[in-house]
Amino acid sequence: MKELIENMKNTFESFESDAKMQLESGNKAAGTRARKLSLALEKSLKEFRKVSIADSKK
Repeated sequence: MKELIENMKNTFESFESDAKMQLESGNKAAGTRARKLSLALEKSLKEFRKVSIADSKK
């Protein structure tokens, strides 16, 4: 679970950076990367939910 959280943190930092570049400078490639990372975050959050529920049942 610790690795999952670290992965989510790194992914979010990359997302934040790319989203900021798109917003501030209109960088279209950064927007594309940010959208892709948002999907990766969604998958990670779903995985976190599964792991968290499994741990709480122990």
